Amino acid sequence: MEEQEEKGFVVKDRRKVSLEEEVQETVSRERKGRAEEREASAKAEFEEASRQEQTKGHFPLPAVAFSTFIFSLSSSALVHLGEIPEPNTQERRLDLPMAKQIIDTLGMLEEKTRGNLDMDEERLLKSVLYDLRMRFVQKSAK
Repeated sequence: MEEQEEKGFVVKDRRKVSLEEEVQETVSRERKGRAEEREASAKAEFEEASRQEQTKGHFPLPAVAFSTFIFSLSSSALVHLGEIPEPNTQERRLDLPMAKQIIDTLGMLEEKTRGNLDMDEERLLKSVLYDLRMRFVQKSAK
């Protein structure tokens, strides 16, 4: 008696993503979701603490805006360039490495925000950078 071979079929997984990758993506999405929840919670707690501080009568600071951030960094660079006195001691002191660090930070911000600033913000950043770089060159030549 001749035995007939039983023919079966072969299953090939043609999906572009394997089951393992799907699991990794799911875990990644879940982690991202938890991180976003933690960030939202921290932001809400921060805002509540800020409101409480305001009600205690503490003077409000200027609104946080790109321009105030640039002015703050610029002021710090001017302190390190000896152009304005240090707020605590009222002494003028030249610290070129720290001034360079702040100027480089502003340069990095210019690069990273390119195309995302409005015209006034872009103009302010370019102007502040030009001024600080020229002052740095003058101070380093002495």
